[in-house]
Formats: sequence, C-alpha cells, structure tokens
Amino acid sequence: MAKRHRPLTPNEPLRHPDHARPVTRRDFIRQGFLAGGGVVMGGALWGLFPRMAQALLSTDIQNMATSAGCPLGAFAGAKVPFICFDLAGGANIAGSNVLVGNQGGQLDLLTTAGYSKLGLPGDMLPGQVETNPSATSNGDFTDTTLGLTFHSTSAMLRGILEKISPATAANINGAVIPARSDNDTGNNPHNPMYGIARAGATGEIVTLVGSRNSESGGNSVAPMAMIDPEIRPTKVDRPSDVTGMVDTGNLTGILTDPTDVVAVMESMTRLSDGKLALSAVDPRLSAAENAAIKDRVRCGYINSADIADRFAGVSVDPTTDTDIRGGAGIFSAVEFDGDGEFRKTASVMKMVLDGASGGYAGAGTITMGGYDYHTGDRATGELRDLRAGRCMGACLEYAARKGRPLMLYVLSDGSVASNGQLDNSANGGGKGVWTGDNSSTAASFFLVYSPLGRPQLLGADAAAQARHQQIGYMRSDASVETASSPAANNVNLLVETVILNYMALHGEQGSFQSLFGTTLANSTPLDSLIAFQQIV
Repeated sequence: MAKRHRPLTPNEPLRHPDHARPVTRRDFIRQGFLAGGGVVMGGALWGLFPRMAQALLSTDIQNMATSAGCPLGAFAGAKVPFICFDLAGGANIAGSNVLVGNQGGQLDLLTTAGYSKLGLPGDMLPGQVETNPSATSNGDFTDTTLGLTFHSTSAMLRGILEKISPATAANINGAVIPARSDNDTGNNPHNPMYGIARAGATGEIVTLVGSRNSESGGNSVAPMAMIDPEIRPTKVDRPSDVTGMVDTGNLTGILTDPTDVVAVMESMTRLSDGKLALSAVDPRLSAAENAAIKDRVRCGYINSADIADRFAGVSVDPTTDTDIRGGAGIFSAVEFDGDGEFRKTASVMKMVLDGASGGYAGAGTITMGGYDYHTGDRATGELRDLRAGRCMGACLEYAARKGRPLMLYVLSDGSVASNGQLDNSANGGGKGVWTGDNSSTAASFFLVYSPLGRPQLLGADAAAQARHQQIGYMRSDASVETASSPAANNVNLLVETVILNYMALHGEQGSFQSLFGTTLANSTPLDSLIAFQQIV
C-alpha cells in the first residue's frame, strides 16, 4: 500500500528528503520557507526621475528643475503595463495548466504517455468527452475562455476565472513558449524586467516594481547584458510600502488643503536651493563635477515638492482602493487581510496599473515561493497553482477596471513531471502525482488584456495562428523540442522572445535589433516569434 500524504497548504514549506537543506535566500523561497517579497526597482537618485512632462509647480521651481536637469510631472505616453509572475521552485505549466502540443500548435496532441508525464491520466486527455465539464469547458478537457487553450481542469485557470468578469475574459488572449530551464536555481536568466524598461516601460514614480530585494527584482536573475545599474530593487511587499513611495510627510496631517502642502514644500525647496548655492565646493573635484553633485542634491529637494504637487491628498493605498479590497473589490476583506500573497499582489498591481496617465511604475515582478511541489501528492501543487491563478486574475481584472492594457508573463525555474501514479483526493482531482523535477517539461506563457477587444493572433489562417499562439513545440513524449525555437533551449533568448512580443504590442518590433542586438534575429525571422498584432 502506498503511504498517503497529507496535501500541504499553500503557506507550508516543502521539505524534500532528496534536496539539500536550504541555505540561500533563494533556496528558502523556492521551498516556501520564505514568501516571495515585492520589490520596487527605482535606482538611486536618477531612477526617481523617469521621462515626464512638466508639472504645475511654480514657475521658479520649474525653471530650477530645468536648470538642474530634473524632469517633473505626470508621465505621458506610457507603454503597455507589464507584470511578471516568477513561480520559484519549478512549477508545472505545460499540459495540466496551459496545453502544449506538437508542431501544429496546442491542439496538435501528444501521446498518452506524454500527457501522463505532464500529470494528465488517460481519462483526462484533451479531445476526449468530459463527463462533468465546468461551465467554461469546451466539453473535451480544453478551455479557450481566455483565448489561449488551457486544460479545462487547470488550477491556474480556475483561479484566474474566479477573479475576472466575463467581459474581462473576452478581451484576453495568450501564447505559450515551450522552453527548458534549469531546475531549482535562480541562475536562470529568466527575468525580463530590465529589457522591458529598455523597450520603453516607465512610470510616474519609479521605472519598475519587482518581487525580491535582488538585482533582478525577482527569484531568477536577469540577463547580464540587460542589467542597468541605475535601476536597483527597493523592497515592497505590503500596502504601507506603496504609500511610502509617495510620502508627503506629516504636512498632510497638519494642512488639510493640498495647495498649502505644495506651497510649504516649494518654500523649503527655495531655502534649500539658496543654502546649496552658498555651500563650499570640494577642491579635489573640478568645477563641472561640483556643479553636477549640487544639481543632484537640488533634484532631491525639487522632487519632494513635485511629489507633494502630484500626490498631496491623493490616496495610493491598496487597502482603501474599493476596486481591490472589500465590497465590490477583487479581493474580499477576509482574503486581503488574511493572505500576504494577495496583499503583495495588490501592492504591485496598484503600482503598475494605477496613476493619472500611466502606471506609478512601468512594469513589475511578483515572486511566489513554494513551487518546488513534487511532494508525493498532487493536491499540494493544485492548491498553490490555484492561489497563483487568483493573483494573476486579480491583475487582469484590475487592468480592466482601470481601462489599461496589460501583458502578464508567467515563468518558473524548471518544472516537474509525474510517473503516472494518481492522487484521488478531493484536491488531487485524480491527476498524476508530481514525483520529481524535470527541466524538459518546462514552459512559460503570457496573457494580454486589451480594453479595446481580444488581441488578434498573427497568421493568415487558423493553422498559422495556432503556430503563433505556441512559439515552439514539444515532442510527442512531452519533452521540449530544443530545435523548435531559439527560446527552447536558451533562457536568454526566451527573455528576448518575451520582450520582442512586448514591443510588437506597440508595433515597435522593428526597433528590436537596435536595442538588443542580432542574436535572436539571426536565429529565425522575428515575425515567426511574435504572437499578436499591435494593440496600442
């Protein structure tokens, strides 16, 4: 008799007897001993000043900002907001969540043995008749509610659909990228944040928000060639960290009129500027270097006045946002107050999707820990996939409520596989037990929401569109065909493929080579790696 395992709750750590004891912070996150935090990537001083239009500060303050080289005001001309989910530890994506097929696309079906490796038993194969289909299922173990084809029993899909409205679902489409990556390591250069910023994503306050206090802002590292030292992570994993980004000090508690707050901050800026002009210079530096240092300090004072001008009396607190918490909010008060992953997700999506003309940040990563879930059962992974799906759905629904497009990217370091043993518990659902790591079954996917309607796939006919919706493919035995796309066996090129698709949403793929070089373009025609037509 096989020993029955109690499924672990989403917050319990994973203790694998065949894994070394966790030592690094990354080890603790992927095994769920630590939650994946949230990070704001702002970068010293200049990172606080993304390209902006002029604000409505007093003329002398505006002139002072121009002289010191400090752009002010609310950002105009924002790119499509971008949120990345980094599921640390090697989550299952292919098959049991998003369907992955052979050369013809998602529905160019694999073998029974292949689906078994992906955790799907013989009576749940795509194309078979379902006895008790869900309300959104196509009746054959497939679900195309989001455009992208999921398995109809996908826990991630179930979580997403819990949080989005039918109207939001109708404006979503997606694509999947079968791609190998190493198991249980943060050394995969998976994180696309710096590349997304290079492609133009920025925000009203900071450039990027992320998931960890790391150089990449996530569990996985960023490609070395894309790292910009001006953008460094600042920890954000709770609503108070969001409000701290636009803190106007105690003046808002003393002065009820935001105009008075701005006037006081402007006066402080003028006094500080006068004192700075009289301050001594460092004789070891040139006149130009001394002037540059003073301008940077001056920008700090001016920025405080600018923050007061734009945010005095403006709430950026996710806790008080009625679209997020309680009542008609995406999360009930019980959910929001009781689960740190929901509060973290709310904080990141608030930063990326809220703002006057663009997001407070241009893009962000949400790291969720504990996805190394080959625990001898299926239920543990299903519960964690369900919660991840709820967080993904929250971001998509919040984008819809704000009337903003969104590209949502989901990755994990490696993947898992099943040996065919089934977990017939209520949460296991009769699916295959995850029995070990397997990098050959890995995949990433992205979903795109547009308030203007469902994004349209490239391709002149249904067959061509299917190949654009699945970039690369798997062999019949459910292992990634490493020659199927540049991304299939090269994580750096996987990141570039994601960025290329982000740029294509703006019709800017023609600028890809000038920004990122020729490696990807020399591998295959770029158009063959793009899923969707332009949406903005």
